[in-house]
Amino acid sequence: MTIKAFNAKEVDFTKQFMFFGEQPNVARYDIQRYPIFEKLIEKQLGFFWRPEEFDVNKDNIDFKRLSEHEKHIFMENLKYQTLLDSVQGRAPNLALLPYVSLPELETLIETWSFSETIHSRSYTYILRNILSNPAVAFDNIINNRDIMTRANAVTRYYDDLMEYGTLYTVLGVGTHTVNGKKVTIDLTELKRKLLLCMASINILEGVRFYVSFACSFAFAENDVMEGNAKIIASIARDENLHLAITQNIIKKWSLGEDDPEMKTLFESELPVIEAMYHEAVEQEKEWSKYLFKDGSIMGLNDRILIEYVEYIAGKRMRAIGIKNEYSKKNPLSWTEKYLVSSDNQVAPQETEITSYIIGEVNHDIGEKTFANIKF
Repeated sequence: MTIKAFNAKEVDFTKQFMFFGEQPNVARYDIQRYPIFEKLIEKQLGFFWRPEEFDVNKDNIDFKRLSEHEKHIFMENLKYQTLLDSVQGRAPNLALLPYVSLPELETLIETWSFSETIHSRSYTYILRNILSNPAVAFDNIINNRDIMTRANAVTRYYDDLMEYGTLYTVLGVGTHTVNGKKVTIDLTELKRKLLLCMASINILEGVRFYVSFACSFAFAENDVMEGNAKIIASIARDENLHLAITQNIIKKWSLGEDDPEMKTLFESELPVIEAMYHEAVEQEKEWSKYLFKDGSIMGLNDRILIEYVEYIAGKRMRAIGIKNEYSKKNPLSWTEKYLVSSDNQVAPQETEITSYIIGEVNHDIGEKTFANIKF
């Protein structure tokens, strides 16, 4: 497989698989194999926002008044989110784009990665407001063992796919000697690595952020760090859309709607994917204990967070067809008002509106649309 800047072949992309077919050429969206990806593009573009839209001046005062253990909870979560979105701001493009075969999916991944960079810029915006020297927080991230343990679980599937994919692209199928070792390269193995990477991303977007989200919203419930919570609510809205991207891709594979080989691989790798979920749940439980080791937030503690992690993971697993015994009852039902943006009905003069969408146009207009309108 040779990766080119432009594919000059004439190709009917409505007949291509999502990955490992012909590379996209003309960026056209008038005909699409999977219109759901175009809808997700439009939704993400309609969500566009900037951190500077949110007033975080009161957060500066609030942060100074937090207890030491509350500052620990707030800062550690923010640092962990910074690391995750540092990965997501670049890795989908690096790992997935070289093998995409559909113009609509190619653009969706580009849009997805761009929105992640807004998240990264948001963390800097927040830290600049509450710390006189934000470098104190940023410089500590990669030296924090508790953060990096979880980060390695996220990045290893990206790294595995990119390393093997590079060998596949440069050397092609066959057995090769690389750094003195025999390496066998084949497309099926590359597809397997893509599947596991996509499952890892699904877990990242759908599970690994949610302890942090819950903590941010708990602070806001106590009338502190509310500007931060509004920004995090916007980030959570984006991440839920990104979760929908991975869910749609995985379900098309698992149901045999796309590449039939991917359906076979999904069935064979299901125990591995299930184990990946359980690993993430255990890591998030340990993270909850680490956050609350010196004290809790009013209305939230590590025990409730552990129940919440299991609830969220169970919900995500069922969405892609994995049965599990995790509880279906949300122990933090009050977080839904932050996560479901359409519920945020607030007066514009009181606070920033987090539910608005710009740039969305309804094209479903027919001859009878204005039949009842009289002039």
